Amino acid sequence: MLPYRGIGARRRFGDRALWGTMPTTQQAASLQPLTSFPRAARAAVRGVFLDIDDTLTTDGQLTAEAYSALARLHGAGLLIAPITGRPAGWCDHIARMWPVDAVVGENGAFYFRYDRESRQLHRRFIANDTDRIENRRRLDALATEILTAVPGAALASDQPYREADLAIDYCEDVARLPQTAVARIVALFEAAGATAKVSSIHINGWFGTYDKLSTTRLMLAEDFGLDLDARIAEYVFVGDSPNDAPMFAAFPNAVGVANLRAFTDGMSALPAYITAAPAGAGFAELSVALLDARK
Repeated sequence: MLPYRGIGARRRFGDRALWGTMPTTQQAASLQPLTSFPRAARAAVRGVFLDIDDTLTTDGQLTAEAYSALARLHGAGLLIAPITGRPAGWCDHIARMWPVDAVVGENGAFYFRYDRESRQLHRRFIANDTDRIENRRRLDALATEILTAVPGAALASDQPYREADLAIDYCEDVARLPQTAVARIVALFEAAGATAKVSSIHINGWFGTYDKLSTTRLMLAEDFGLDLDARIAEYVFVGDSPNDAPMFAAFPNAVGVANLRAFTDGMSALPAYITAAPAGAGFAELSVALLDARK
């Protein structure tokens, strides 16, 4: 596979152009091409959970190709749910407007599901209202500390639409920070007792023990009557960055889009398979593989 060196690679990773490079680690060597995903296993898939940034989107844009792939999967009867670090404000829109069954947001702080028959949005937060108010106070204070301590960092542009976490931008709308600065931000979150996860664009921090996986389990049990652990081989998760590691570890048929290779060195878990194409094109590649197996 040729190295991916598009605009997004340069914007996010500077001269290193990391997307598409292969780290020389035993973990990265274990990644199998998507073509190795057995046809029978693909035909048995009943649902797809997906990250959004740099998994469904490409260079910060939701392409027609990727959105059409999402719609085709949903139209084929698969259960579809984005599992994202993006904010509640975005997730309200996604649950209502996109061809999806539900959405988990802010790295597991909540899930939203829109009932199209009753025209009601079901909002399920992990923390209660009182705890969320107190956690917001603590996170606002931590934001000031982090921005003072790490020059060049900024609040994510979507921070005003967040309910439960703090998102620090390290490369989406600011010049990419060095790895030492990213590590410093993570350390400041953890020193305050917060959980911190690095995505392809933000460092997200929150107070609580939930993550993408725990809230996905809860959503399926409460709103779909499904025991994820009992039927996990029938579901695929597709992602691209370190905050997806809990999902990669849990799903035997997890898939990474090609730009995941920029982060594999040091990740706690990797998916079984990886696409040839990066970002939204990789998601479309996965959709074709799943739908072809159902014919």
